[in-house]
Amino acid sequence: MIKHKLTPAEKDLGGLVVRRLFPVIGHRNVGPFVFFDHFGPVEFAPGEGIDVRPHPHIGLSTVTYLFEGEILHRDSLGVVQVIRPGEINLMVSGKGIVHSERTAPDKRASGQVMHGLQLWLALPGEEEDCDPAFYHYDAVDIPGLSENRCQIKLLIGEAYGLRSPVITHCPTLYLECRLDAGANLALPEGIDEIGVFVIAGQLEVADDTIDRHRLAILDTSQLESLSASEGCHFVVIGGEPQGERHIDWNFVSTSGEKIELAKQDWKMGNFPSVPGETGGIPLP
Repeated sequence: MIKHKLTPAEKDLGGLVVRRLFPVIGHRNVGPFVFFDHFGPVEFAPGEGIDVRPHPHIGLSTVTYLFEGEILHRDSLGVVQVIRPGEINLMVSGKGIVHSERTAPDKRASGQVMHGLQLWLALPGEEEDCDPAFYHYDAVDIPGLSENRCQIKLLIGEAYGLRSPVITHCPTLYLECRLDAGANLALPEGIDEIGVFVIAGQLEVADDTIDRHRLAILDTSQLESLSASEGCHFVVIGGEPQGERHIDWNFVSTSGEKIELAKQDWKMGNFPSVPGETGGIPLP
């Protein structure tokens, strides 16, 4: 059964409007996930694109996943990586990292449609000050299955006899699913918290529904199968909650003091720079 339904709030990130599901008052996480943005599909004409200037993070991992389009990632570790549909970028900020997200010159020249998700994972308290790291996983390395009119990609975690290669710091589940009309999907059991976000179509859960662009937090003690009366595209997130977190701007921490120090460090220019970039997003 459904415990809660979340409706997104639109946020303009500078040329890219996102639907932000959480954190919001009353719902600050689903399992280890503490942030959920959905963007697109949005069509950029030739000469247009995204320019998310350098900005810092601490205490979290960002997970970027695209359905359409490309994003050029640069960070203070010196990583330059294009992310394409079906690939996963996992950036572990730890004690501090800076990155930018832009449209590459060739895609800016030609124009493109962009559609995807960016989620944040809270790092366990004992690992939130780890050294920053970056991991990229090709689409061909992400396991999946197709049966009974269901197509599933296991982006992170273990389920349905599959195991994702994506590194985890705590029990985590992240699935991309597509159901044909009339299909049903039983969700994996033994997951502490589970949320379902519908990208396209509509899902039925018992006598309730999850509409397009809505996120439903499910009661894991009474898990019901998901049903689709029409073709549906959605993601499932969840796992083990990591406890109370302070979240301010791009910073996540068990300590409010650490966040205040990070804010001052960014203001004073004490974070590492991103090779090939100048400037950055000012502290709000």
